[in-house]
Amino acid sequence: MPRLAAVFAESALFLDEILEDAPRDLQDLIERGSAEYDRVRALSENAVAHGATLTQLEELRYSSAVLRPPQIIAIGANYAAHSDELKLRTETGAIVFSLWPNSLTGHESTISWAPEVATQVDYEAELGVIIGRPARNVSVRDALDYVFGYTVVNDITARNLQFSEAQWSRCKSFDGFTPTGPVVVTRDEIADPQDLTLTTHVDGRILQDASTGDMMRSVAELVSYLSQTSTLLPGTLISTGSPGGAGYSRTPPVFLHDGSTVTITVDKIGFLTTHCRTV
Repeated sequence: MPRLAAVFAESALFLDEILEDAPRDLQDLIERGSAEYDRVRALSENAVAHGATLTQLEELRYSSAVLRPPQIIAIGANYAAHSDELKLRTETGAIVFSLWPNSLTGHESTISWAPEVATQVDYEAELGVIIGRPARNVSVRDALDYVFGYTVVNDITARNLQFSEAQWSRCKSFDGFTPTGPVVVTRDEIADPQDLTLTTHVDGRILQDASTGDMMRSVAELVSYLSQTSTLLPGTLISTGSPGGAGYSRTPPVFLHDGSTVTITVDKIGFLTTHCRTV
């Protein structure tokens, strides 16, 4: 069973080793509220200062950075370059769809698919936003106050299905097609979510390199926009869209295949690696 840990530099402190009532996962911690988060953080920092046992990150196996999110909301074509390369129109409103929870997996996971079903599997580097408290009808000015933290998302997509079906959820929700991680960085650690660099390496070749400042709708605008029609519940994951450079639009196209390795990096959060197999 996954265990929740606080990360200090290159080490991790498992919370159940210092707290009898430790949150069982990130969702539990978020749902307990900001006062509980402050308590857990203070106790963790004190434990480290007094010589608590730490585990090196390289020794860990990772689950999805978010577990049991009440909602997984994805935004399509939120960068002009990506919208243009997929020939999608976005001027009338954001493209919003849901991802299924079975698609979540973690850093260094191995995903698989049947090649006769998914013939064009693509990568997409995205900034993930985790909501910290109920958000309903929030303004753009106040929207970031409702964010708990940020993570890295690889929005893997079966393009052949995406362009043959009216809805996008199935083509992006194969088992393991939404890797997240390696960690969640809390909001206070990232002063401006629009000042982060995203990169994608596929088999050692850099294929995406862009700034979150290129988003057509900022993180704050997305949180506000989504909150106008329904309450964003604590723990909700919002995947904010991918920049240009997707494999589908390259000449010749670059798709993931058996043996591919994809690494998505976002400034101040870290890198998320996924290994690919066909079955």
